[in-house]
Amino acid sequence: MAKGKKHTPEQIVSLPRRIEVALANGKTTPPAGKEAGTLPAGLNEMIRSFMPSRAVLTALELDVFTAVAKGASARQVAQTIHADPRATEMLLNVLVSLKLLDKKEGRFCNTAETARFLCEGSRDNARDGLMHTAHLWHRWSSLTECVRTGTSVETGRREENSVSDFIAAMDRNARERADAVVKATGVAGIQRMLDLGGGSGAYSIAFARAIPGLMAEILDRSDVLPLAREYIRKAGLTDRIATRAGDMLRDPLGENYDLILASAICHMFSPAENRSLFRRARQALGSKGKLVVQDFILEPDKTAPQFAALFSLNMLVGTRAGSSYSEPEYASWLRDAGFAEVRRVRLPGPAGLMIAA
Repeated sequence: MAKGKKHTPEQIVSLPRRIEVALANGKTTPPAGKEAGTLPAGLNEMIRSFMPSRAVLTALELDVFTAVAKGASARQVAQTIHADPRATEMLLNVLVSLKLLDKKEGRFCNTAETARFLCEGSRDNARDGLMHTAHLWHRWSSLTECVRTGTSVETGRREENSVSDFIAAMDRNARERADAVVKATGVAGIQRMLDLGGGSGAYSIAFARAIPGLMAEILDRSDVLPLAREYIRKAGLTDRIATRAGDMLRDPLGENYDLILASAICHMFSPAENRSLFRRARQALGSKGKLVVQDFILEPDKTAPQFAALFSLNMLVGTRAGSSYSEPEYASWLRDAGFAEVRRVRLPGPAGLMIAA
């Protein structure tokens, strides 16, 4: 621009527009994101990724997919779930954009995937277990305060069916992994098993099916055991899997077990509590018995795997002193408890095993 020369408003073009014109004419290259001060797309997407998750969780909480069934309008769905028609249509449109529903001529339909896994009446319906994730949303909303205080804080919410939803979620995960855990543990010499915090009994069921004559016992909270007994009944193993209410950190564990399994247990406890549990488990085993710990095991610097690192925060918001722990920590605690042989077994998926004998 020449000094002192005046321009009309129409001649004054904003910087972004000038860059756009220059690019179109091939006269320059776009400024790097860092130089332009542009937030990287990947970072922005990560920060906003709660939005699709929250939409799906709301759909699960309202049982939208069951309401859609084989086809329904937004108004029909709203009537079924007792919600506002306008807001329901917004939610349904988002679910279409996420490829969880189809839409044609104003009617919404489930996809093959959502019809199978998210609709009541389907043999593979996973909604009950996924509701545990919906409960976690409210816990995670307290994360900032938990980081400040160093422990979980009271959210003031009381979720209906939280225990049954949690056990359903754990049962689904366990059934997917049980055969691999049985294979990695081995079956030789195992006739008596103690399943600490056994939940639905999925692992006891898997071991009982793999080992003829095995007698297993599940030690868990009194509010969990009615659910466990129902899973055991459906498996046809009530004569071989017993249940016992108790506190694994304080009550007697028993004696002369060939196998003690602690699956998805240790992350709930503090290091001191885990040391105590391992010592008590060692005393409850027979001379050739072994303790198998399944959990989300961190690498030594505790930054990987990502799932295990994130799960530490899940324990921060949900327990008094729980966390994910590293292989060296588990190995040290197990050796201090009197186990001579300690090894890690890596399995497909987020969890691995520590086997001690």
